[in-house]
Amino acid sequence: MPERILIVEDEAHIAAGLKLNLEAEGFETTHVADGLNALKTIREGGHDLVLLDVMLPGMSGFDVCERTRADGIHVPILFLTARDSDDARVRGLELGGDDYLTKPFSIRELIVRIRAILRRGEWYRRTPDLGNLLNVGRCQVDLAAYSASTPRGAETLTQKECMILKFLSEREGNVVTRDEILERVWGYDRYPSTRTIDNLMVRLRKLLEDDPRHPRHLHTVYAAGYKFTALPTMEKAE
Repeated sequence: MPERILIVEDEAHIAAGLKLNLEAEGFETTHVADGLNALKTIREGGHDLVLLDVMLPGMSGFDVCERTRADGIHVPILFLTARDSDDARVRGLELGGDDYLTKPFSIRELIVRIRAILRRGEWYRRTPDLGNLLNVGRCQVDLAAYSASTPRGAETLTQKECMILKFLSEREGNVVTRDEILERVWGYDRYPSTRTIDNLMVRLRKLLEDDPRHPRHLHTVYAAGYKFTALPTMEKAE
C-alpha cells in the first residue's frame, strides 16, 4: 500500500510540482494551503508524512507542528522553507520536526529525505528485545506511548526524546557519539547542530534522573558523546 503524504504549501505552483513528482514516485498525496486546514487534516489522521511549509496563512508551520505534537500526534514532519538560518532550523527540529529542507531544493534530495524519514519510523516501531518498556532507575519509559512514569508522576516525552533513549538503550554501556545519534535519529550528521541533542539530553535528565547534575543513567562522556546505563555499575554488581 503506498505511503500517503500531506503537502502543506500555499504557493500553488510549488504544491503542484510536489504533487506531480511525489505521485510519480508512487506516493499518494493530499494538499492543503493554510495552517488551520493543515492542523485539521493532520488531526483526522491517515497520512504517513507531512511536508510542511513554514510561512503559511492562518497559522505558521512551526505553530502547526507544535500543536500537532501537543496533541500527541507523532506523524513525521518535514519542514519546507525559504528561511535558511541555523536558529530557524533548530527551532523547527526542537518543536518536533523530523527534517528541514531549504528552498530551492531538488526533487531528488526531497525524495531521499522522505524515504530516510520513513525508514527511521520503521526502525523505531520495531519492538526492542526487552519490549517497549525501558527502565531508567526509578523511572519507566513507555517507548510506544511516548510517556514516562516517574516519582513525580506521569510525564510526556517527544518522539525525538524517545528515539534517543531507544538508540542509547540498544547500545547500553557503550559510548555513542553525537554524530551517531544525528544519523540514527535524524538521518544525517550535519543538521541539526549538536546543541539540539545536548538540549534534549538536559531535558531527559531533568525528567528521569534523581539528581540531573549528577546523572546515574544518562552520562556525558567528555569529547566523545553519551552513554546509557539502566542501573549504576554498583547496583548491577549486587
